[in-house]
Amino acid sequence: MTGVSKRVSTVSIDDVISAIETARDKVMADEVKSLVKLGLPKSVAYKMVAERYRQRSDTEEGEEAAGGTPWPDMS
Repeated sequence: MTGVSKRVSTVSIDDVISAIETARDKVMADEVKSLVKLGLPKSVAYKMVAERYRQRSDTEEGEEAAGGTPWPDMS
């Protein structure tokens, strides 16, 4: 079968990254919603979920810009 050609669909890396980020954001939003339903303040829920996914929350970015260290103290 030398004359048979296979059709290969290609997906760009940007499309894959976008799909992964979208899925991660949805999961994170669902977790925040669940934690808020359990009675946690929204800011605490955001911080817990951000730590779990190793993302920076809005307040942490502001603290870092204000002169905080980007690396946690390991001592």
